[in-house]
Amino acid sequence: MLFSDNVKISGKGISFTDKNGKTLEFGQASQKIGNRFLNYYLDFKLFVLHSISLHVPFWSIRKLAIVLFGAEVGRGTTIHMGAKFFDPRGVVIGEDTIIGDRIFLDGRARLTIGSHVDIASEVMIYNSEHDMNAVDFHAIVAPVTIHDYVFIGPRAIILPGVTIGEGAVVAAGAVVTKDVPAFAFVGGVPAKVIGERGLKKLSYKLGRARLFQ
Repeated sequence: MLFSDNVKISGKGISFTDKNGKTLEFGQASQKIGNRFLNYYLDFKLFVLHSISLHVPFWSIRKLAIVLFGAEVGRGTTIHMGAKFFDPRGVVIGEDTIIGDRIFLDGRARLTIGSHVDIASEVMIYNSEHDMNAVDFHAIVAPVTIHDYVFIGPRAIILPGVTIGEGAVVAAGAVVTKDVPAFAFVGGVPAKVIGERGLKKLSYKLGRARLFQ
């Protein structure tokens, strides 16, 4: 009798297979079942967090929720409404940083965002992707680090393993696949150096974000 796509019950007992049809030992199957229920729990937590992030207009309440769910958020930092996370426990943000609305922050590996960083709307930062050359198409992870005083324009995409140096500027719509030198301007798909920031001694503060965003 086929109990599900991956579990078969017969006179010989219960047999398990993975999504690729490979036979699993009982211990392997038990681990996968446990991981599945853990993922259900984590997905539910994200549903609750995103319900708050998407609909609550007060940053103090959103910050409390984001911190309770595991992210580290520095003093004076604001994340605007609509932010979505993939495991906030891996996200660390410094002080006086402003992060725009409808951003995506991936915490499956370490995501470190420095202080006085300005990230515009709808930016997506990933630190996990599929291995295109793997037989099982498994995911690989690599940390992302964004140093102090970086500016990232709207709808830019930062891919796994990237480090963006201090004071660098990422143009709107850029797809960053490699490290960005300090104080460099990058743009394009994939992003390339297109200029350099003239001012090297940065000391400004971003200040307050708008109250109901």
